[in-house]
This record gives sequence, C-alpha cells and structure tokens, in this order.
Amino acid sequence: MDKVKIGIIGCGGIANGKHLPALKRNGNVEMVAFCDTVAERAEQAAKQYGTADAKIYTDYRELLADPAIDAVHVLTPNREHSFITVDALHAGKHVMCEKPMAINSAEAQKMVDAAKETGKILTIGYQNRCRPDSLYLKRACENGELGEIYYARAHAVRRRAIPTWGVFLNEYEQGGGPLIDIGTHALDLTLWEMDNYEPKMVVGTVYKKLGKQREAANAWGDWDPDQFTVEDSAFGFIVMKNGATIHLEASWALNTLDIEEATTSLCGTIAGADMHDGLRINGVKYNKQYVEKPQLTADGVAFFDSSDNDHPEDLECNTWIDAILKGTPLRVLPEQALVVTQILEAIYESAKTGKPVYFD
Repeated sequence: MDKVKIGIIGCGGIANGKHLPALKRNGNVEMVAFCDTVAERAEQAAKQYGTADAKIYTDYRELLADPAIDAVHVLTPNREHSFITVDALHAGKHVMCEKPMAINSAEAQKMVDAAKETGKILTIGYQNRCRPDSLYLKRACENGELGEIYYARAHAVRRRAIPTWGVFLNEYEQGGGPLIDIGTHALDLTLWEMDNYEPKMVVGTVYKKLGKQREAANAWGDWDPDQFTVEDSAFGFIVMKNGATIHLEASWALNTLDIEEATTSLCGTIAGADMHDGLRINGVKYNKQYVEKPQLTADGVAFFDSSDNDHPEDLECNTWIDAILKGTPLRVLPEQALVVTQILEAIYESAKTGKPVYFD
C-alpha cells in the first residue's frame, strides 16, 4: 500500500476544522469518498480535499461497500459513533473515530470488541495528547520525574462559550453537554499522563443552571433556551484503584475567571506540574522551592518559529496513518478511550442517583 485511501463520514465542523486539512497535509493519503446526510456538505468537502474522482454519498453504508477504501474517519454526532464504527470495522476498514468514543460504555465496548474481532485498527481523536506541552510532560512522567502521581485535576472550564450550532445542545444526539464534549479531552489527557486506567469509584454532580438564561454574553451568540437539553457544567470526583484522586471540572458556562480547557494539573511525590501559564513543573531542590518552565519552541533563528509547525492535529494524523502503513504503535488505544467513557458515564449516573458509582 503506497497511500491510504480514506472515506470521510460526516463533513461538518470537526471534519473541516481538523481532520480534512491534516489529512491533506499528510501526503500519504487519498480522500476518495465523502458522506454526509446533507449532500452539499459532502460535495463541498470533496471539491476542496478529495481526489478528482472522489465519490459522494448520503448513506454511509454505501461508502463502506466500496472495497477500494482502506480506512474511514467517523466525524458524526456522538450517538452515531458506535454503530458506524462497528459497521466500518466489519466492512474491513480501519477507523479513526472522533471523540468522545461513544455516548455510553456499552456502545464503546462494542467498538473495542469489533476491532478485536476484525483485526482492524481503531483509534479515537484525542489530539491534545499531541501538543508539545503534553508530550514533554508525558516524558517527564514516564521518567519518574514527578514520582507517584496521587492527585490530579482535569480542567475543561469555559466562562461563556456554549456551542450554538449543530446538535451540541441536544442530549439525545450528543449524550450530554460540556462533560462529554470537552471534559472528555481533559480526562483523557490526565489519565494518559498518569498512565492510570483503573477507576475504583466516582461521585459526580451535573448542573443545568445557566442554559435557560437569555442575553448571556455567549462567545458564539445567543442560543435557544428551549433547545438546551444538556448540562451547562459538571464535576467529578474520581478515586482510582491505587488510591489516586482525580478532580474533573467541565463547563460551557460558569461564573468563574478560572478558565482553562484541555489541561491537567498533576501532584506527585517528587514534583508537580500544571499548564496554567504554559507548562510549569514545580518541586523542591537543594532545600528551595523551584518552578521550571521548559521552552517548547526552537525560537532564535531568523524568520523561523517552530511553534508554527507544531499542529497537534498533524501529529495525530501522521501517527494514525503510520500505524496503517507501517504498523507503528497508536497514540490512542481504544481500550484507553473506553475507560474515559466509563468514567464520564459514571459521573452522569452518580449525578442522577445522588450515589457513588463503584467499578468492579
């Protein structure tokens, strides 16, 4: 296989804002098919990113029937992730599925099982693992520089940034609001840095306090309160089997100035780290407290700033395509994404019942 022939299922915002530009820059792929329930979106994406003979579909099953397609990107509303992914894997396609993996753990488990049954590659779109600060911190964690990480905070807090387009406010289609939308990124990043995927117990709270307000100074304009069926903020207290604690905070709208999204704070026995003002590592050395801020760009050369080339979506895409072409390791394993989904589901369940949720 010289190039990976890819079919795109879902040609909306996340496709055009992340996946399609990254695939076009890769050079080892051909986007040969585009599917969307709105034909015009598929046609526009094909015109901009596809091969000259790219095919257009409004039914994803017709796209999957094409034996020339090697892999698909599932970029649809959350509810559709699971069954499209399972169908694609059984159709002999490798799958990149956008986050969150699924709307619940049962659906996510079906995806993991299908990948094992078919032997096809499945990964989930958690591109924040590919940021320079995340990668630097991962190396520090792997080298034991933080020691045992026993407390962490996963941050996904917006003050007033509720997405008003598509089906973001529709609980049926999305499975939830900020917790499943952006909280999933912060939790994934935190678990990955800790390399801890064994939850013991979860307590969660979910709030619908601001979604019914009008003239709320939202970043993307006013929303229709009558269509706002998801939470506007959610919080989780997670205890892992090894005793570590994670505090997850997620909001689209919250009266706070502590705004931080897709970041993590880690506290270990040797050192700690956070991403509040760039990546900062703190500890004690020679009987003095210290804070280190690694320089994550290679500035200093005229007309060159390496940060311009540090596109997380490109590294995510390149790693994914290399896994298909070369058999190199994935950055995001489906089993890891399954645990993220299990914890998010437990937070929703705990908030609903008012009781802790325990894992086996």
